[in-house]
Amino acid sequence: MSTSIPDPGLDGNPVERAGWLRDQLWFHNERYYNDDAPVISDSQYDALMQELRDLEAAHPELRSASSPTQIIGGIASDRFPQVQHPIPMLSLANAFDRDGLEAWHRRVTDLLDGQPFRMVAELKIDGLAVRLVYREGAFVLGATRGNGQTGEDVTPNLREVESIPRSLHGDFPADLEVRGEVYLPLDSFQRMNEERARNGEPLYANPRNTGAGTIRQLDPEVTRSRNMQIWTYSLNDAGDRPMPAGHWEALERLQSYGFCVNDANRVFDTVDEVCAFYDEMLHRRHDWNYEADGVVVKVDSLTQQNALGFAGREPRWAIAYKFPAERANTRLLDIIINVGRTGSLNPQAILEPVVVSGATVQHASLHNEGDINEKDIRVGDMVTIQRAGDVIPQIIGPSEMPEEGRGPVFRMPEHCPECGTTVVKEMGDAVHRCPNSACPAQFFESLKHFVSRGAMDIDGLDEQWCRILIDQGLVSDVSDLYHLTREQLVKLDRMGDNLATRILDNIEASKKRPLARILTALGIPGVGTEVAQLLVERYASINELGEAGIDELAGIGNSSGFPYAGSEELDEAGIEGIGPRTAESIINYLQTVRNWETITALRDANVQLWQELAPVAESAQPWKGQTFVITGTLASMTRREAEGRVKALGGATTSSVSRKTNWLVAGESAGSKLATAERLGVPVLYESTFLLLIDNPANIGSATFEIL
Repeated sequence: MSTSIPDPGLDGNPVERAGWLRDQLWFHNERYYNDDAPVISDSQYDALMQELRDLEAAHPELRSASSPTQIIGGIASDRFPQVQHPIPMLSLANAFDRDGLEAWHRRVTDLLDGQPFRMVAELKIDGLAVRLVYREGAFVLGATRGNGQTGEDVTPNLREVESIPRSLHGDFPADLEVRGEVYLPLDSFQRMNEERARNGEPLYANPRNTGAGTIRQLDPEVTRSRNMQIWTYSLNDAGDRPMPAGHWEALERLQSYGFCVNDANRVFDTVDEVCAFYDEMLHRRHDWNYEADGVVVKVDSLTQQNALGFAGREPRWAIAYKFPAERANTRLLDIIINVGRTGSLNPQAILEPVVVSGATVQHASLHNEGDINEKDIRVGDMVTIQRAGDVIPQIIGPSEMPEEGRGPVFRMPEHCPECGTTVVKEMGDAVHRCPNSACPAQFFESLKHFVSRGAMDIDGLDEQWCRILIDQGLVSDVSDLYHLTREQLVKLDRMGDNLATRILDNIEASKKRPLARILTALGIPGVGTEVAQLLVERYASINELGEAGIDELAGIGNSSGFPYAGSEELDEAGIEGIGPRTAESIINYLQTVRNWETITALRDANVQLWQELAPVAESAQPWKGQTFVITGTLASMTRREAEGRVKALGGATTSSVSRKTNWLVAGESAGSKLATAERLGVPVLYESTFLLLIDNPANIGSATFEIL
């Protein structure tokens, strides 16, 4: 089915209208629940669902057990084992304003014969609902909601979600069932899209779909690489233990067992209190590193919940009070070009001002020429914009497609708009660049990055002061910051003595920043905080890093966790997580004379370009020189914890098996890496032996293992 089915209109025959609405909702359920690729916004979907509910209420003869109003939308995929939910995983009714919330509260009050009731209010996380099962404190099953009755067994993927405990602590029951919402953090989503933009790949639409797709794909390594997280919100089965008296007590129990429970949750007695909480959360919705699309309100007492029961697919004792939609339509007035610190030409949309979630939006990011033309966005179009989290709004695409009168297809300029240098676009690069390293726009962006919080953290030097320092000729290289004087600063307009002192003190303090922060601050293409940390684990100074070759830097596993073709035969001296493109970028940067002059000037200004390493006795590193690959599911710890144990004992870990691998640690479902070990004759340690070696690391040379 396509989205082009004609709308029979609001005044059409009720039977025809209901049929059309059901078709639309089933189509969009398929796209949302099963494909993780919706084509309409949540608010548009909610409007369709509400219209069908109203129509069925007005014409009860149209209601049936197979209506989308009665059934959860998902279907368990046959790519995974299917799991029956002993307690159905239901959906929630929605309220879109205070009137809707008050109507729900009145219904509950009537059904409880006027009994007072407390309410628990929680953020409604925009992620993927999952069910977690524990036996004797061990995580044994993780499943998606599916259609509410049957879900998908995605246990291997959920084992890679670091915030899902592998084993419980505290006074936990022998059998436990928990539910929660798995989500992709916004910073992880942004990094993924930035990498895809650099590689010329289509961008992911939003964190919810990307996160859901991550859990519902077949390679747990992908889940692990994407930093998925969870908030738990329900204790559904406590085995032979009595259930708690209320939902709030259940959340406290979950927290005591080691589960992540959102600290924004609150308990209230009145609708006014809930509405005040809603207003606060709506105001703060961009403060969090995850997407929330509303507030869930639940009756606290489990006795009262049981008395209220269910209506179709929805519990009567809970409702979702949704936030306003985060999308809006406006006109694209122009596309301008900003030059980034690496010379990238970054198109930016100039929009007719529009209010989105309380903020007036006039600009939106457009990534690159290929992305603009793939979406077929042209100046003069009416476009749909999306504001997710606190990131710059993005244009989703044209909101309407006129058949004629559109502007020309967008093309990047041939010359840099800042310095006039001829623009270049290298083979395989999605981005057009200005190759002139002396371009003033590049230096402005470089200086802003250098002083930023994640880099040298020179508090007081914001964007405005960076521009003034450049315009006044006080700074033409980042190293010039370390030669600024009080006399120079206090002469600047609106620069008082206190601010000058604060800036100079922070500049002085930045000389002792950790080496990883300095590598980040230099703005080496491809080197952010994570890559910088990987580098300092191998190199103690910038000088040492400058002497590295591409084979030494490039690890056999790329940042997405996928091995390169033929990687089993590669030398594993490289750094896992740093691919050939990043390695080449690092080498090119450090071999550029101008860049090395900056590094030398920083050293002359007493910026510490090395890290102090405490000497480690050889006896404390019994696994030095040993390379491990850890695969499959370990019962006693996460894979990341196992890698940490290996590194603490002096060993190294890589993501792929080669002839230079000393040991393969194999958990359940080890898969292809176990087969590779068999082919190459690599010794295999099963979990019990691996744990014995951790307790007795000096026995590594005499370990009992199996040669496959």
